[in-house]
Amino acid sequence: MHATVETESSQRGAGRGFGLGLALLSALAFGGSGVVAKPLIAAGLEPLHVTWLRSAGAALVMLPLAWRHRALLRRRPALLAGFGLLAVAGVQACYFAALSRIPVGVALLIEYLAPALVLGWVRFVQRRPVSRAAAVGAVLAVGGLACVVEVWAGLSFDVFGLALALGAACCQVGYFVLSDHGGDGDEATHPLGVIAYGLLFGALVLTVVARPWSMDWSVLVGAADMNGTSVPAVLLLAWLVLMATVLAYLTGVISIRRLSPQVAGVVACLEAVIATVLAWVLLGEHLSAPQIIGGAVVLIGAFIAQSTTPKAPRDVASQHDGEAHAEAALPAGTAGTPGT
Repeated sequence: MHATVETESSQRGAGRGFGLGLALLSALAFGGSGVVAKPLIAAGLEPLHVTWLRSAGAALVMLPLAWRHRALLRRRPALLAGFGLLAVAGVQACYFAALSRIPVGVALLIEYLAPALVLGWVRFVQRRPVSRAAAVGAVLAVGGLACVVEVWAGLSFDVFGLALALGAACCQVGYFVLSDHGGDGDEATHPLGVIAYGLLFGALVLTVVARPWSMDWSVLVGAADMNGTSVPAVLLLAWLVLMATVLAYLTGVISIRRLSPQVAGVVACLEAVIATVLAWVLLGEHLSAPQIIGGAVVLIGAFIAQSTTPKAPRDVASQHDGEAHAEAALPAGTAGTPGT
């Protein structure tokens, strides 16, 4: 009995560790997207055009998988459309639109309020328990992000701009919730199919928003400057598509299903820290002391959040059943008696 419980606990721990590793890899992949995209934007591409190239390129890469999992269009059309609209197109479109009205740091901080919003969704909408560690980790992560982006350096109270940034945060909540929802129940969907169709739907939406027919395509055959180093633009685009999109979404969705939306959401806050560090190394954008301290706080918050998670209902039920069977097997009068 005890050996079985220990084995199951060990398996859950290993699965959770694997999920945490995937979440960190996803944060690393997503965090590098801005560092790769910025030289392309500086070379002459509009931010929305870079976003469209990223989504459309990834959709083409995943097209064979979309065909393989074509049954998902019939089984879960709402999930696929929602993932494409929110997790792919919504986050990026709202974020770039917000940047045109409010400082980058403010927009980034508001977008990464998503982990706290995920906790609210899980607790008040789904009415599921949220661990105290996850809540504390979310608060620490948001506070650390305020230091990383140096929000005090320039705050503009543009109501519409703030609303757009909050829209990006809400869309990011959709990413975590829909990724987790797709793995529930008997109708669980394969993550590759969800990502493939999400990117496809997202690319279609962004085509209308970004209008790629007006893009300066000649930029892609030239070179872009990365802190004094000339890099082929097509190479940067390939990294943006394959690593910062395909790999990032794949590892992100799987990690959410291995962990939980609230825990994976807090770990995803590391994306901002990773992006800042990579910008320091690759683009020469140096960190200040408050940013370094803030990055450490985000790391601490993410660690606390993943260190303790509430038991799933089935785990609690299994534990109670095991205790009941153990007590039934004891001689009469000894069950539940301390010291016997």
